[in-house]
Amino acid sequence: GETVQLDAGVIDSSEEGYCTIAGHKMQGMTFKVNVGDGAAAGHDHTVASASNPHVDVPTAAELGTQREGFSAFDATLQPAAETKTHKETWTMTEKVVEVAPGIKQMRWLFNGQAPGPTLRGKVGDKFEITIKNEGSMAHSIDFHAGEVNPDETMKSIRPGEELTYKFTAHRSGIWMYHCSTMPMSLHIANGMAGNVIIDPPNLKPVDAEYNFMATDVFLGEENTGADAQRVADGRFDLMAFNYYPGQYDAEPIKAKVGDTVRLWLTNLGPDQPLSFHVVGEQFDTAYKEGAYLIKNEDSTGSQALDLLPAQGGFVEMTFNEPGTYSFVNHIMTNAEKGQHGKFIVTE
Repeated sequence: GETVQLDAGVIDSSEEGYCTIAGHKMQGMTFKVNVGDGAAAGHDHTVASASNPHVDVPTAAELGTQREGFSAFDATLQPAAETKTHKETWTMTEKVVEVAPGIKQMRWLFNGQAPGPTLRGKVGDKFEITIKNEGSMAHSIDFHAGEVNPDETMKSIRPGEELTYKFTAHRSGIWMYHCSTMPMSLHIANGMAGNVIIDPPNLKPVDAEYNFMATDVFLGEENTGADAQRVADGRFDLMAFNYYPGQYDAEPIKAKVGDTVRLWLTNLGPDQPLSFHVVGEQFDTAYKEGAYLIKNEDSTGSQALDLLPAQGGFVEMTFNEPGTYSFVNHIMTNAEKGQHGKFIVTE
């Protein structure tokens, strides 16, 4: 209901104007000021090449370098809590953080982190997650692990409001969640996504479990975040596990010979597929979208687990020799954009 008047002064060249609220330009809130007979010289940020007009995109050689003060996102996964009801309160905020080596930009966050917190439980467990919007724009949440009426539970809430999302886990698997406020692709690209793990029955004990979420990385202006038009066009700049490219090259994950590890995987997207592979290893167990492809096999194995956006699963393997074992998206051009990491295995 408010009105604001902008005095732009004397405009002596054609210009483009647009709404600066995230995503609004992409959805059509633009105008042009034409001076004389020339075409409007707008500030269109779309480009025909892979270059980004906002930043210098780090090269493959710059990704994964160790830097003073850097700390990788902890991919260690803890067992499910021994409780039948899981109650948590999360805040939704916006904050400028480092998203790639030397690059900071605005992220939209569940509980101050990207990816968001991981929930873990068993079939029959109840979840009550209260989300409080402490940011500057509307946000929401959609848990794929729940079977609920989306009209109320997934609605956008304004800054200062809160909502409690309740669901019961009826089926095992690894499920994505994300902000469902439009444009959803932009909210996911800016960090508002994570996963819920509901353990299959009789899950065997292993020496360690890790949680890797595949993400596309879109770069933009520091105080804005991912460029909305580039997200809409699918023009990603880098690729990552857990929203930061190359971080597990900079800080490899350590293991011992003989360790059996379980790697939980979710493809958060918003767009690109994942073909997860560990160089020098074979998976004796592969589980995808609620079903085992192979289970504890000695005579056969799997070399890669394929996941489209919003799909999840896990693989298991045992390290038999010391060495450096790289894990990658075997869509190799995406691995070379940062979807790559290492296990360092010692005696």
